[in-house]
Amino acid sequence: MKTQSDPLTPRPLVGISSCTSVVGLHRFHMVGDKYIQAARHGAEVSVLLMPALGEESVCLLPRLDGILLTGSYSNVEPRHYGAPLQREDMQTDPLRDSTTLALIRAAAAQKIPVLGICRGFQEINVALGGTLHQAVHEVTGLQDHRECKAESLQQQYATRHPVELQPGGLLAQMMNNVLTQQVNSLHGQGVERLAPGLRAEARAPDGLIEAFSLADTAAGFLLGVQWHPEWQLEQHPFYQAIFAAFGNACRARTQTRNG
Repeated sequence: MKTQSDPLTPRPLVGISSCTSVVGLHRFHMVGDKYIQAARHGAEVSVLLMPALGEESVCLLPRLDGILLTGSYSNVEPRHYGAPLQREDMQTDPLRDSTTLALIRAAAAQKIPVLGICRGFQEINVALGGTLHQAVHEVTGLQDHRECKAESLQQQYATRHPVELQPGGLLAQMMNNVLTQQVNSLHGQGVERLAPGLRAEARAPDGLIEAFSLADTAAGFLLGVQWHPEWQLEQHPFYQAIFAAFGNACRARTQTRNG
């Protein structure tokens, strides 16, 4: 994987969303290391870990060149997309919701590049007006996309199924129109109704939308993927291409921001 030779060379600055969790008796704001390393080495950017502070985090956007929305064990609270009930077994993170949903809307308005992964993918859809299936495996016609908790990390993050890329789409262009790609699968929720202004970029064999981008390509770089391209991306050209494209969009943002 190509990296810059001088680690002190200025790079685009990307904010990474944090989750909140109680460890012991104290609440922590945290980001998985795999996302940090994928951004540093795959997108070749510098990173800023953004605590979940709600809408006040939006004030940081003018200083940033991109936003990376990570996956998480928690789910977006259903009230944000008009669902009447929340499953009793659902783990949520209201502080993260209040932060990321505001960030997404503001970043889209300011044409700041956004890459959303798993929960981040779902957050984008909700923030822009879409809805989610709370349990994909309970929907008639859809497969079980969850990982097996008893397996090792290597087994959980192994490629599970193909996705078909949309001809002419952003992902198809990244992969030189090789439209079938293999991805991992570790999610219980998924897109029910795609938000206005988004277009499907990839679908699973059961038809579930697994990636989307902005329908208006002139409106900036915004890409959401339901799988986890941050995992061992050096072994997967498809995953590498996603982070490389995000990094290039962030570099273009840097040039614009610097005038």
